Amino acid sequence: MSTQHHTVLIIGGGAAGVTTANTIIRQDQSIDIALVEPSEKHYYQPGFTLIGGGVYTLKKATKEQADIIHHSINWIKDYADTFFPEKNQVTLRSGLIISYDYLVVCPGLQLDFHKIEGLQETLGKNGVCSNYSADVVEYTWEVIRDMKMGTALFTQPYMPIKCAGAPQKAMYLAADNFRKKGRASKINIEFFNAGGEIFSVPFFAEALNEVINKYHIKTNFNCNLIAIDGKDRKAIFETTDIDGKKLSITKNFDMIHVTPPQSAPDFIKKSPLSNDSGWVDVSKYTLQHNKYANVFGLGDVTSTPNAKTAAAVRKQAPLVVDNIFNLMNKRQIVKGYDGYGSCPLTTSLKAVMLAEFSYEGQVTPSFPFLDPRKNRNIWWLGKIIGFPWLYWNVMIRGYRIDIPHKAKYVTGLINKHL
Repeated sequence: MSTQHHTVLIIGGGAAGVTTANTIIRQDQSIDIALVEPSEKHYYQPGFTLIGGGVYTLKKATKEQADIIHHSINWIKDYADTFFPEKNQVTLRSGLIISYDYLVVCPGLQLDFHKIEGLQETLGKNGVCSNYSADVVEYTWEVIRDMKMGTALFTQPYMPIKCAGAPQKAMYLAADNFRKKGRASKINIEFFNAGGEIFSVPFFAEALNEVINKYHIKTNFNCNLIAIDGKDRKAIFETTDIDGKKLSITKNFDMIHVTPPQSAPDFIKKSPLSNDSGWVDVSKYTLQHNKYANVFGLGDVTSTPNAKTAAAVRKQAPLVVDNIFNLMNKRQIVKGYDGYGSCPLTTSLKAVMLAEFSYEGQVTPSFPFLDPRKNRNIWWLGKIIGFPWLYWNVMIRGYRIDIPHKAKYVTGLINKHL
């Protein structure tokens, strides 16, 4: 059985993995880094909502991994399989064993489409769409573009998920498209949320309810999608009555946008690195593993109770890099992550509400002189032009950029289901 050794081993080549690898190499090109990632495509996932809304393209949101991973990084096109942190080893699906001095775990989330009965068989046809898969994201726009009348359903599963506001973003862009084409009065929009509130940070929830009312969207809370009959265009939701008894609700649809249940990847859940809920068990302030000192985690896969967004990675990656160098140089580990995340909520085809928040629901705007609840055209330009440019040319390339944010309000907890 073949073996390799690398100073730093990174599992996952998404936003977190590539940013971390490129940031390390920009600080010291002599460090031996290996990055394990099977996919040859790299996606700008925050752009998927825009693709589904008809204002962006999959081509714009896609680059070759080879073009963004620094040439001196050992890119291993394989899947991680088993972790042996006591031996400082990871076994890949091919059987290759890699030992390391420092391990960074950031394979992202697992999209559990299979947990909704009938979904996989009908996804991408029969009006059943989802912005969460590169394979079918363009179909979302096809359905919205061609829909003339009927019922459009939008779903949100239990937390945690990638960017908690993304299911709503898809709905608002669809609603504004219908409005612009004069079809709003002919299309009934309903939102089915497995949770009990429109947004987990109350400061923004009130403003979002105004958006809901503007589009005349009917909201249904504590309703979890469990099955889809694509051929007959029926969606089945599970809810509970006041006595706690489980009930099912069947809704007919002409279009349904499904946000799939999400969880840590199965190979993480079964590993010694995970906590009882399956997430990589790290300190929420240092991102160092709570048991294995030379292991770090960041991005969507960790146990940290923050919003799972690319903006979180922008703050997390430099800290992980700094703390790896701190360990190398026998310095103190730094507590430098406050749970910051950002969710640019696309509330129309020209405006965005820039929601920024950290642990415990603190509202932490980067521009505290502006009311973050206000829908602004400038943030729309940021969403479609500025933020993608910063992602591809700055963050993912390993250049450090720190836009300070400041806590302004304290509200409710976020990602309380973790």
